[in-house]
Amino acid sequence: MSGVAINRFSRRKFLKAAGAAPLILMDFKAQNAFINTVDGKIKPAELGPALIHEHVLVDFIGADKISSDRWQHEDVIKKVLPYLLEVKKKGIKSIVECTPAFIGRDVRLLQKLAVASGLKLVTNTGYYGASDNKYLPAWAFTETAEALAARWISEYENGIDGTNVKPGFIKTGVNSGPLSALHQKLVTAAALTHLKTGLTICSHTGPALPANQEIEILKKLGVDPKAFVWVHANGTREEIVNTAKSGCWVSLDGIGDEDKSVTANGELILFLKKEGFFNQLLISHDAGWYRPGEPGGGEFRGYTTISDKVIPYLKANGLREKEVQQLMVHNPANAFTVSVRKL
Repeated sequence: MSGVAINRFSRRKFLKAAGAAPLILMDFKAQNAFINTVDGKIKPAELGPALIHEHVLVDFIGADKISSDRWQHEDVIKKVLPYLLEVKKKGIKSIVECTPAFIGRDVRLLQKLAVASGLKLVTNTGYYGASDNKYLPAWAFTETAEALAARWISEYENGIDGTNVKPGFIKTGVNSGPLSALHQKLVTAAALTHLKTGLTICSHTGPALPANQEIEILKKLGVDPKAFVWVHANGTREEIVNTAKSGCWVSLDGIGDEDKSVTANGELILFLKKEGFFNQLLISHDAGWYRPGEPGGGEFRGYTTISDKVIPYLKANGLREKEVQQLMVHNPANAFTVSVRKL
């Protein structure tokens, strides 16, 4: 389909923050291409400038204790909405909300925040095995990969938690060392879900070793690594380049407000651009984090460092206007467009 114009107000604000010239419209080949948001399907070009790894609420009490009774929507909205409105003023139009099931995923809350903020929010299906399986439900240990995939596929087909909200991606997570048998099963389930639904697989991973093992599992099942987002990608530059050669998405999603973080991530982005991997890059903050059980939801970190510091840093070091668009608009839309990607 031909590109759909990005909302003009959001576009102007984003460009003002980033110091960029007018964005080029996106051009997707598939007439029926779409991305799932909590408010339904949108055309990929409607995603606009996006942050691809953020959180509204996270609850680390554990899968055996978590309950939505531990937070009140009104309290969360009061705390979080100003931060969403702040980043919207910077020109960000969409946020991929990465909180998985059993760590605080609440799609009804996300729907309310989407309406109140005017942002497009994307949620997920899948289970999170990192942190030594504390956030896995009991059945994740005993069911087959096929059975777990059937649960996730059902959320895609029928909606999450009795709602009409469909996931926009698969979220899983593994420990930072070699993949355990359990985590291999989670990745297998994610691959099977992708082949049925076309949802992109985002896996909390970290180092290159488990990332490469995940990619090998996907490839053995016929899933193109282009369907895989290497979340929290880190390691030596050589390790990152070697893993990126698979075609996977490289997600630099822990950008902090400190100058050291801005500079380090900015330098890595420019290095990966020079190496030819710019079209595989995704960036975000991994920020937010309303925490139930803490007074006032605890300390909440906003979502504006990329707009305020990272984009200006990149432009000061030679990034052109069309490359800002590639990084903030094209790459997120390409990554999260629902499409089965087979080898």
